Amino acid sequence: MDLGMKDRVYVVTGATRGLGRASAEALLAEGARVLVTGREEKTVAEAVAELGPNAAGVVADNTDPGTPERLIAEARARFGGFDGILVSVGGPAPGFAADNTDEEWAAAFDTVFLGAVRLARAAAAALDEGGVIGFVLSASVHEPIQGLALSNGLRPGLAGFAKSLANDLGPRGIRVIGLLPSRIDTDRVRFLDSLSGDADAARAANEAEIPLRRYGTPEEFGRTAAFLLSPAASYLTGLMIPVDGGARAGF
Repeated sequence: MDLGMKDRVYVVTGATRGLGRASAEALLAEGARVLVTGREEKTVAEAVAELGPNAAGVVADNTDPGTPERLIAEARARFGGFDGILVSVGGPAPGFAADNTDEEWAAAFDTVFLGAVRLARAAAAALDEGGVIGFVLSASVHEPIQGLALSNGLRPGLAGFAKSLANDLGPRGIRVIGLLPSRIDTDRVRFLDSLSGDADAARAANEAEIPLRRYGTPEEFGRTAAFLLSPAASYLTGLMIPVDGGARAGF
């Protein structure tokens, strides 16, 4: 299938590693041009060198109110356009509901929620018909995850914002989608497994609860993201798509 991505321009935040990086790689493989962001100059430079000539990078902090306009302007300056954004940020600190401090809640709200809202609002103002806004969220949108109280509190709210935005932008022909990863084999998930004290046992127990009986790969997530961000998915909006090997109990 031709996804219609050639020369389309996307911004992918948090794209120096993990799910953001995998998504940037998949977009580039389909012929898009991608502006990737990260918080450290060294990792951004390394990512751009590895991603190739159709990628460019910017050091950016999603909590900075000036970041959204700067990224959109940079995408247009580097590649001559702006067709969509995928907002990906690292997961907030683990912890149970009674454990996380006010400071941890405030920091997570700035990075996971408010920074994403600002990026989406700026993108909505800048995109034309056919544009797309994507959010990398979490399976916690539908089902709380043990030991991740911050994510359980913030991700569902961001999904609600994304759905509201999809309704608002639909008449302009702009789509909004969310991706809900669960056990994808990233550094973040391996770290969470390690918190049990026996990472291998935790992984085996989690895989036993997944119908496909394995963790997903970042590449599988990235290909899903690329399709949903592409013109080939032009009639899909307002959806929260689980990327979880069937782990969600509902349908």
